[in-house]
Amino acid sequence: MIQSILLAPVEDSEEVEFLTMAEAYFRELDSRFVPHEDWSANYFSCLQRTPEVYLRWIQCGADRIGFVVYGVERHRFLPRTHGWVYELYIMPHRRRSGVGRQVAIEVIRVLRELDPSKIQLEVTPGNISARLFWQALGFDKVAERYVLGEAPK
Repeated sequence: MIQSILLAPVEDSEEVEFLTMAEAYFRELDSRFVPHEDWSANYFSCLQRTPEVYLRWIQCGADRIGFVVYGVERHRFLPRTHGWVYELYIMPHRRRSGVGRQVAIEVIRVLRELDPSKIQLEVTPGNISARLFWQALGFDKVAERYVLGEAPK
């Protein structure tokens, strides 16, 4: 049974609750995740201060069961924007209920209203469930991203 969901703005007064849930999310993506001082001090406030980024609680009734971060960015070199789904987290006990799909469809609808040239997201390597979830919604893999953690000596 699919319940109705509400995407409610995360208020400044809810910083601790949000960071606690976000830390659980990032730890789920990478069990080695430990929030650096800059993450703890800035992640929430930067999300809240960036007008083209939307931070929302995912609620079923009165229960907060996750969060979503989405928005638009200007293209680096062209006069257009791209929509982004930065983060979508549903608490483990509420997954596979259709809530994630409802949230994703609503976020895509909102982003399309902002008229981006495309909507994109990243999936952590090895997160097969997320890859299949987004592919079922019509997203295609178009690139791989590589990151250099420490410059070779």
